[in-house]
This record gives sequence, C-alpha cells and structure tokens, in this order.
Amino acid sequence: MSEQLWRPSASIELLQKRAQILIAIRQFFNQRQYLEVETPVMAHFGTTDVYLSTIKALFRNHPYYLQTSPEFHMKRLLAAGSGPIFQLARVFRDDELGRWHNPEFTLLEWYQLGIDHHALMDEVDLLLQQLLQSAPMQRKTYQEAFIETCEIDPFAATITQLQDVLQRNQLNNVLGKDEQDRDQYLFLLMSHVVEPALGKANVPVAVYNFPQSQAALAKINDGVAERFEVYYRGVELANGFHELTDATAQAKRFAQDQAIRSTKGLDSVAADTFLIEALEQGLPPCSGVALGIDRLIALALQQDSIAKIMSFAFDRA
Repeated sequence: MSEQLWRPSASIELLQKRAQILIAIRQFFNQRQYLEVETPVMAHFGTTDVYLSTIKALFRNHPYYLQTSPEFHMKRLLAAGSGPIFQLARVFRDDELGRWHNPEFTLLEWYQLGIDHHALMDEVDLLLQQLLQSAPMQRKTYQEAFIETCEIDPFAATITQLQDVLQRNQLNNVLGKDEQDRDQYLFLLMSHVVEPALGKANVPVAVYNFPQSQAALAKINDGVAERFEVYYRGVELANGFHELTDATAQAKRFAQDQAIRSTKGLDSVAADTFLIEALEQGLPPCSGVALGIDRLIALALQQDSIAKIMSFAFDRA
C-alpha cells in the first residue's frame, strides 16, 4: 500500500514539542526586550548573493521574489528606529532538497544594537544552551578550523595545495581541473571536510573571521570578514555578521555580486535600492544572525531530518 501523502510529515507529538520550543524562543527574546516583527515574504527585490537562488512569483503579471531571508526588511526597520528586533520568518530558497534542506523553511533572525559579532556569539550560545541543553559553545577562527581538519592555512594556500587537499579527501573530481577561484575550493572543503568535524559532541562550535572574499554583508577588519557560523553535531545552524552599515560599500558589493552572476551565467537580479536608501538614512551599528529553526528543532528532539519536525515537508506540501 502506498504511503498516505495527505498525512503530516511529523507526528502530532513532535509538532506539540516544536510549539513548546517556539514559545521558549519568544520568551528568550521578550525577556531581553527585543521587539518581535513581521516582514514581507514576497517583495520587489530578491538577493544578488551568488550562492543563493530566489524563487520568483507573479502578481498582476509583475515579477516578485519570495524572500531568502528577512534581513533587508529588518535592516530597514532598524534604520527607522525599531531598536533590537527578532523574527520567526518563513523563507524560500531554490536550493537542494534533502535531510537538512527544504525549499520553504523557518529562520530565526535577530539584530542587537551596538555590539560586535563576538558579543552576538555570546547570545547565540545562551540560546543554544537553553534549547539544546548543550555545553558552552567553543570558538575557533576560520583559519584554525582549516588547519585542524585540512592541515592548510586557507589564507595562504596556493591553488595547487588546495587541489592536493581535495585529492587527499577524494574530492578531486568535483571541481574542474582548470578552476582558479580559491573560494570554490574553500567552500567545497568547508562543506565536506571541515563542517562534518564540527560540534560532534554536545558542544556547539562557532567559526569566525572568514576570508574577506566571503564577507557577504559583514564588516571587514584587519583583512578578515567579521562574521561567524555555528555548527552542532556536524550541521550548520546559524550565520551571523557584524553588519555592514556603509551604503556606498554595500552598493559596491551588490555590483560585485551582479558582475559575478553575469560571469557565471546566472539570472540577473536587481540590487535592493530600498536597502541602500535605508543605509543612506543611517543603519545603527549592530550585529545580526540567522538561525535555522527546523534544523535546531530536529537536533533538539533527536530527529535525523527536518521533515520529521515539519507539518508538511515538500513532498507533501
């Protein structure tokens, strides 16, 4: 007999436990005087990020974009004087589908004023200890993580040395032999060698200070991007930034993204002019982080895939 696809992906018992975790998250932020906000799921602009693909929608035959993150809208709220804010947002990505991926998922995103990425890691640590009953978070630089797992310095290694590491880890056939983009090697090693080794025990690990070529929307200081990623039991949970507040620098990064997208033959995506205008108005110094709620809940409830804690995963949507 075929599987009854009308039924929820998760048991009602697990959905009840999920609801309790969401209540605990809201209590965590309410106690810290954060304002809970809601921002549009469908908007005029997508993301120029080369490594994210936006799902398009049509309204009155005009193209719109399902948001990959509430970040730009939340920064517009910050520029308008909202103060510290958080959101449990539904987001969409035209990405892979698997144990830890679904095209529609829930992000917890929050922003605190006047702190850097190190102080924000402290808050992430407190939240994870409460929800996962985990040990205090370990921290290591991006450079340290690569030296420990790949035995190379990611900031100094040559293309040849990076190719050698791929070969040692049986990844030498993934990229083309003529690939000269260092970040492509670093991304591959990060996802297949470094990440699986992080947070294997009941200890989350934060990796911080990334190459400036991977800054995304983070400030750059002393040649490194002031951003971090958090891993638990080999799964990426969160991505945080000491946020870029300079409108001119942000516009340049959008333009760089667009140029790379053109080179790679990717769809052209217009830069979000609303965000640039907000930055010109003045984004207060802040740090922000996005945390994958479905992954967090699955790990907290000791499930081996996010489908088991979602009402209806993609195959039943």
